[in-house]
Amino acid sequence: MSLRSESKTLALGLGVFAALYFLPVGNVRFDGAVHEALALTRWYAREHVLLCLVPAFFIAGGISVFVSQASVMRYLGPGAPKLTAYGVASVSGTVLAVCSCTVLPLFAGIYRMGAGLGPATTFLYAGPAVNALAIILTARVLGMEMGVGRAVGAVVFSVVIGLLMHFFFRKEQDQQQLAAAALPAEDTPRSLGQTALTFAALMGILIFANWSGSGTGWFATVFGVKWFLAGGCLLVLAVCLARWYSRAELKEWLEASWGFAKQIMPLLLGGVLLAGLLLGRPGHEGLIPQSWIAGLVGSNSLGANLFASVSAAFMYFATLTEVPILEGLMGAGMHNGPALTLLLAGPAVSLPSILVMRSIMGGRKTAVFLALVMVLSALTGSVFGSLFP
Repeated sequence: MSLRSESKTLALGLGVFAALYFLPVGNVRFDGAVHEALALTRWYAREHVLLCLVPAFFIAGGISVFVSQASVMRYLGPGAPKLTAYGVASVSGTVLAVCSCTVLPLFAGIYRMGAGLGPATTFLYAGPAVNALAIILTARVLGMEMGVGRAVGAVVFSVVIGLLMHFFFRKEQDQQQLAAAALPAEDTPRSLGQTALTFAALMGILIFANWSGSGTGWFATVFGVKWFLAGGCLLVLAVCLARWYSRAELKEWLEASWGFAKQIMPLLLGGVLLAGLLLGRPGHEGLIPQSWIAGLVGSNSLGANLFASVSAAFMYFATLTEVPILEGLMGAGMHNGPALTLLLAGPAVSLPSILVMRSIMGGRKTAVFLALVMVLSALTGSVFGSLFP
């Protein structure tokens, strides 16, 4: 080995040794943060892996195997009609109701099959942000102005972010559009209706298995029978797979789903562990005291809103948990402006999702996407806070 390589190895070894040597074991805050990191990771494994991520991996694998690349390019590719592509992607969250981590396998599936960067990132933001139940809960708990601001901001943001991502990386998109034009028409062994029914069943399992008990009216009615609905979707899926798919296709589907799981799961769990260490769980503190965060967002200054957007982008919010967290922060003195900023930035991105996004679309695109989410959220929150102090 070269001297340079050996020097790097020595430096890394010394760094690890120093970190272990000076590890503040016994310090109350550090020990509490370690407990919170493990507790959050355990909770995530119990509540999100089996019911959220596993169905999402199968959907992503199905997209890569059962859906032709030509079809994806036709409806979501760089040359697709913008009204159709961005319209469908921007309202996806009202159906999906997923968190920033669960949407990642679905995003990876359509992006790798040739979806344009603009529609794909619109879907990436809208999936967790445009959540009908979360918006209704926000309006009921935090006020109608906050609920409307979140709904309008999330839908508009998703399209604006997608359009800006397309603009910033338009040269790559132009090349992708040329490649799409050269794709031959693909013969598929199934009709569009058969493929659509298969994915409707997969999506139904994901949606109903994770249906929350929050809310009243038909939301509560669905919650009471959600396992019957999820079971019905599973039965429909079994019939579809048995009638319309060959064994070779099913094997390829399982392999593709496993490939997504291998890529995404380690990064997600590592990110959740780190997020728990730094910020803890709702109602519990990590290394960073929550009082610091509440104290820095007590005004509607641009700095306070930027701090709220940066903090929110690295926190992990499970679906609907952002509302009680925000209620507590507002009770501690958080201003309305930074509160809306957190609602627009927090559910859409998180430290675990950032790590996975980087592995899917690269560091530059991830950095630009993250910067757009944080800056647009901060600006919108600042305007909202001025209008509704």
